[in-house]
Amino acid sequence: MSHSSKTPEFLVVIPARLGSTRLPRKPLADIHGKPMVVRVAERAMQSAAHSVIVATDAPEIQAVCDEHRIECLLTRDDHPTGTDRIAEIAQQLKLPDNAIVVNVQGDEPLIPAALINQVAQALADHPACAIATVAVVIADPAEVANPNVVKVVLNRAGEAMYFSRAGIPVIRDASSAAATEHLRHLGIYAYRADFLQAYTRLEPAPPEQAESLEQLRALWNSYRIQVHVASEAPPAGVDTQDDLERIRSSWKP
Repeated sequence: MSHSSKTPEFLVVIPARLGSTRLPRKPLADIHGKPMVVRVAERAMQSAAHSVIVATDAPEIQAVCDEHRIECLLTRDDHPTGTDRIAEIAQQLKLPDNAIVVNVQGDEPLIPAALINQVAQALADHPACAIATVAVVIADPAEVANPNVVKVVLNRAGEAMYFSRAGIPVIRDASSAAATEHLRHLGIYAYRADFLQAYTRLEPAPPEQAESLEQLRALWNSYRIQVHVASEAPPAGVDTQDDLERIRSSWKP
């Protein structure tokens, strides 16, 4: 399929909630004078998105967004996943069915703008897919065995066959090892608005519950996921206090 040269129309939604388990009040963590959620939104504004919206259940987060002139919408506080929160935003905005919404995690202050454009482009270029996401080739064999690193296996069309915390594909004998590439899944997604509305009505799926990976709900229900394989991994996001210190010390305004 020919790639269109013009970046498609899309908007970015950044789900941000205060109640993170590992790093309390994470979206408000200061990075050189601005809260992390503001840094993420500023990054997203460097992409080709026609708008960038923070989606939160916390008036406190809305207040800092207002202060920094970042669009922020309040959502219900009982959403089980970030995708459900984004679906509520799509409803609030009455987005047309074919609108493309990119989910940028609220703890990725170093996400490259180009990657945001690429995931939107991947979805625009594959109309049969409901979702697009990103993967990178794993260089460090230790990551294959690490359950915190999510792996994905693709079919010949570049669509996801399965996501797992296990080291898929498993290499059965050494002779095939050299020919096998493992792909790490990165948690950035582009969705069509009509999929978001359908998603909220889908029951959690058995493999999703087993692996604790919500993208498996889409596969379980036969939605197709296009995967853009990026040439290099973006800088890591913030899960822990150590991550936060690392980003603060390497920050270049």
